[in-house]
Amino acid sequence: MSPVTDLAARPGARADRTMVTFSLGGELVAIPTAVLREVIEPGTITRVPNAPGFAAALINVRGMVVPLTDLRIPLRMPVRPPDVDTRILVLDLVLDDMPCVVGMLAELVHEVTEVTGTSLDDVPDVGARWPRHFVQAIGRKNGRFFIIPDLDAIFAYQLDGADRKTTSS
Repeated sequence: MSPVTDLAARPGARADRTMVTFSLGGELVAIPTAVLREVIEPGTITRVPNAPGFAAALINVRGMVVPLTDLRIPLRMPVRPPDVDTRILVLDLVLDDMPCVVGMLAELVHEVTEVTGTSLDDVPDVGARWPRHFVQAIGRKNGRFFIIPDLDAIFAYQLDGADRKTTSS
């Protein structure tokens, strides 16, 4: 099981995790540090013509060509232009059983923090603004809610070409 999917493998049996929190579309988001390689400032971003909105650009990370993704697209969050706080999270993921390095936009990176399993809940049936199948859990820390995206589900859906049907670049 990957570090991404084991978080919600068994309801009620969620373990404590070290997560990095960041802002996207006005929401607080967290992903496991187990998949985080580094956080970098945006450099030159090369747009790819006719690429799906979710992964419409490439970046250079230490001499390696890396796709740049935007979780705001599949999570139906408002997109705003990059500013001085924008960062790129460089992730080591396993996609289609292959190790991949992927960049992910973040509007603002907050902190690395411990998240207890008891602070995680399922996505409510009512009131969530994002597609439920793309969110693993809702967390609470210091009086704030955050979402934990299901990166495996998001990337599997986007790699199947579904992004081409729902967005334009």
